[in-house]
Amino acid sequence: MPVSKGYLEYVLDQLQSFGPVVSKRMFGGIGLYSDALFFGLIDDDILYFKVDDLTRPGYLKAKSKGFDPYGDGNASLSYYSVPAQVLEDTDELKAWAGASVEAARRKVAMKKTRAPRKKKR
Repeated sequence: MPVSKGYLEYVLDQLQSFGPVVSKRMFGGIGLYSDALFFGLIDDDILYFKVDDLTRPGYLKAKSKGFDPYGDGNASLSYYSVPAQVLEDTDELKAWAGASVEAARRKVAMKKTRAPRKKKR
């Protein structure tokens, strides 16, 4: 699941108008972070963004595919490919990236509300 240097540079360049994005190597791919939130990934030179129940319909409408790291048909419901026409349009990409960061933020908030509380002694 290699990511070419050229593709990574292209994606980061396209995301410049969105704001600071940090890329980190992970398991042969690249993780993308904004405000310390994991909102996207790159694998096999395909960009994927974090989705949730609010944002997934837009990806499905665009016929995006879920991230399937093993190629076995068990695609993730949490990350979907970013359509090429969105990646090429920096304004549209900025909007999709923002929605992805918000999906990641909602996921973190949900985990915090579900965390078990420690018992007082």
